[in-house]
Amino acid sequence: MKSFVLAFAALIFSAGVFAQTTPAATVKKVDSYVKFKDVAHDFGKIKQGVPVTYAFAFSNITDKPVVIESATASCGCTTPVKPEAPVAKGKDDKITAGFNAAAAGPFNKTIYVKVAGVDQPLELKITGEVLNADEFAKFEKEKGAKKS
Repeated sequence: MKSFVLAFAALIFSAGVFAQTTPAATVKKVDSYVKFKDVAHDFGKIKQGVPVTYAFAFSNITDKPVVIESATASCGCTTPVKPEAPVAKGKDDKITAGFNAAAAGPFNKTIYVKVAGVDQPLELKITGEVLNADEFAKFEKEKGAKKS
């Protein structure tokens, strides 16, 4: 009986310990360090085999330098490039997202940006549709006809 009571007490104590959460005031968020001009970009219709890039501009909104630890993509067809040096207080920089446009069809890719001192990464999104050469030529011709 004593071992049952002791085991039950240990269970209750350990449940209480694991139930503790971090107060919301101490959770650090990326948007308290950097402010992105936009977090999503739609390339629209692009030609297959012609890589495209977009620069996601951001500002350091703190009073000390900010380090972008990593910028990783959801797949190998997307190549993010981050600043290598810390971004000084009040300064602007960018993360460039390259997309290789190798496969035809719609795409929706994510770039995960890790800022030093923040656990949760920020997500940047790129979307669009890759058209093969014939489809792209037809698209361009229709687009040109609409402008006339």
